[in-house]
Amino acid sequence: MLGFSVYLGHDLTSEDYNYLLTMRNSGFAYVFTQLVVADTAKEIILKRLNNLTNWCQKLDLKIIADVSEKVLQNLDININSVEQIKNLNLTGIRVDDGFSMEMIAKLSKEMPIVLNASTITQEDIDNLKYSNANFEKLMAGHNFYPRPETGLEAHWMQERNEWLHKYDLKTAAFIAGNGKLRGPLFAGLPTLEKQRYENPLAAILELRKYGCDNVFVGDPQITRDAIESITNYEKEKAITLHIDTDVSELLENKWHNRPDVARDVVRLKESREKRFLPTFPQDNVYARPKGSVTMDNNLYQRYEGEIQITKRDLPRNEKINVLAQVKDYDLPLLDYIGSNTQVIFRKVNKEE
Repeated sequence: MLGFSVYLGHDLTSEDYNYLLTMRNSGFAYVFTQLVVADTAKEIILKRLNNLTNWCQKLDLKIIADVSEKVLQNLDININSVEQIKNLNLTGIRVDDGFSMEMIAKLSKEMPIVLNASTITQEDIDNLKYSNANFEKLMAGHNFYPRPETGLEAHWMQERNEWLHKYDLKTAAFIAGNGKLRGPLFAGLPTLEKQRYENPLAAILELRKYGCDNVFVGDPQITRDAIESITNYEKEKAITLHIDTDVSELLENKWHNRPDVARDVVRLKESREKRFLPTFPQDNVYARPKGSVTMDNNLYQRYEGEIQITKRDLPRNEKINVLAQVKDYDLPLLDYIGSNTQVIFRKVNKEE
């Protein structure tokens, strides 16, 4: 399951609504928000929240808010009142400081509850069982980390997820955005430090590999290119690669990796049969850094016309023409091109 974030630091506008609509149409199902807004009256926060929850209901999006005892107190909501919390019209809440296990158990009978995946203890789980919590409504979500160098270590998070899965708790984590970032640091909101400036789709796929069942975009926005890449993967399991050169034959045709996965290159199986491009040797012979899109020329005999993408740096070869270069930002995605994986080439959106 995929989610994204909308924050209440400003009055919501048509731009926010359109972003909700775009993300919904791209396969995102959940919205994450926080009920803390510095120097903002509670009436304004609740008004903005009501606006957001109404939009989410209209668009069939689920919404989860991060709450703590202090946050609820600032909104004049009793942390021990199930009805007052339900009146916020949220799909569910992510509980932080101040909630007892007994109260979490009560709430779990009424709505989905997200526990703090990084801090929950064995004693907490035992108490939830003792209090007859509805574990079908419980999941565990890791924090995001605005300050560089403070994000989680990947192996630790993976072990943590494995432990949580033993109790049938699904897990969630955040990736950083690559569009509009959240202040005051504007350094991304990832769970894993290694992903602070990573390609959003690559970060999603990596988190799934580490045992995260659900992934949220922490920052307020990702770019249109990133949204398209994620959509192509979620709907078609296709990897989208942005290239630096406008080669129409690459951009306008469908491609797939061969079923037998090579170590050094992605081999596009349609290329030798269709031969969209002329195969005479180039005047200049170029090196092939990782992400080079190449074509075997007529000097390579039976391989003539084969288009490849290099998965590591390779030397120049007079039998191989270089057509384009995958942008650095997309290079991590090469690791996710497996047997028969569809590959889509795109030019980078100039507005981004």
